[in-house]
Amino acid sequence: MKICVSAAAGSIDAQVDPRFGRCSYFVIVDSEIMSFESLPNAASGAGSGAGIQAAQIITRKGAKVLITGNVGPNAFQVLSAAGIKIVTGAIGTVRDVVEKYKSGELRETGAPTVGGHFGMGMGRGRGRGRGQWGT
Repeated sequence: MKICVSAAAGSIDAQVDPRFGRCSYFVIVDSEIMSFESLPNAASGAGSGAGIQAAQIITRKGAKVLITGNVGPNAFQVLSAAGIKIVTGAIGTVRDVVEKYKSGELRETGAPTVGGHFGMGMGRGRGRGRGQWGT
């Protein structure tokens, strides 16, 4: 099965790039024999729509699974429509996350909330739940 991982470099030992649409490379791994193909992300410099363009690229490459840090709702929709399983929140090397996926340690991500991204949150959870007015 072809598994695509957003990566910082074009190697199976590269770190996962937490950005999907603007990652540096896609590393596409054949999970049966762990051979791989890497390609620079031509969508990374797009003024807008990078996630959608990136989703189209990996769809054309025949990926069945995407492993990344974050994916926006528009890219998520394109990937889902193509039948690609999406795994977010991944950290480590490409090799590590593919092995974790194969062993069941990484699970498919559900649909995004309206206007939200999936993956690693950057907030620190310091809100007090008092809403806009602090009452």
